[in-house]
Amino acid sequence: MKNFQRRAHAADRTATGVLYAIACLALVLLAAFIGYTFFQGIRVFEPKYLSFGREGIGTQFFNTVYLVFLSLVICLPIGISAGIYMAEYAGNGRLVRFLRTCIETLSSLPSIVVGLFGYLVFLVMTGSHWNLLAGALAVSILNLPQLTRVTEDGIRGVPEDYRQGSYALGATHWQTISKVILPAAMPRVITGIIMAAGRGFGEAAALLFTSGMSSDVNFNNWNPTSITSPLNPLRPADTLAVHIWALKTEGIDPNSGPLSDISSAVLVLMVLVFSMGARLIGRKLEQKKAGNKEQGGR
Repeated sequence: MKNFQRRAHAADRTATGVLYAIACLALVLLAAFIGYTFFQGIRVFEPKYLSFGREGIGTQFFNTVYLVFLSLVICLPIGISAGIYMAEYAGNGRLVRFLRTCIETLSSLPSIVVGLFGYLVFLVMTGSHWNLLAGALAVSILNLPQLTRVTEDGIRGVPEDYRQGSYALGATHWQTISKVILPAAMPRVITGIIMAAGRGFGEAAALLFTSGMSSDVNFNNWNPTSITSPLNPLRPADTLAVHIWALKTEGIDPNSGPLSDISSAVLVLMVLVFSMGARLIGRKLEQKKAGNKEQGGR
């Protein structure tokens, strides 16, 4: 018996060491990637590269933020609602299992295929030219399956006691979902939001066919109906990821090397700031929820 326990402890320590090593390797790789990207960007940095003119990436920066905003506005209500339905209302019948298979299949589609689909549906069938809204719709298609599954898993992970306690107080099913279950699952939902935003920040293949590879924007014109207005979602717009791809493949601009390095550093910084900000908001919500529970307990 003692020999068995010693072997079990040894196996446990070995497995723990291997997992720690893998985690440390991932952290080292992430740190090396971020460090290299920032070093390359800082090495060639000049203030003119952050301008909104032809020599800078200000327009692409704005396009990236705007596209992520539009895609989240489109996919968050649909994805979270679908996750709530799958977790709370759908059950586990044959049709639901088929729907889950479809969602998993959709989440594994290559982004370039979704880009071609967006080109055919949002541009060719509507008779439109490349535009930011089509790109946001294509990115939303990529994000919806993942956001739906994350929301569903988050809701299913909430302890059953939460539901029973809410029902015992006389709450309806929807009141339980909206006031108890969804707030408790919010940290996981925020994780899904971060993943969706990260996909929007870094997506390039789908946007090549939908939002275009150029921008003609006048930042003195804020009339949303004007084709040159930054707020017009029906204008062509190249994001930072598409801009990096164009600079590295075409290389027409004499400053293509420095611009691509600066764009990469800014893009990574945007993802880091958004992720940390969303995590901070999620932590604040969780602390607020814990504080309300303590007050309620008193």
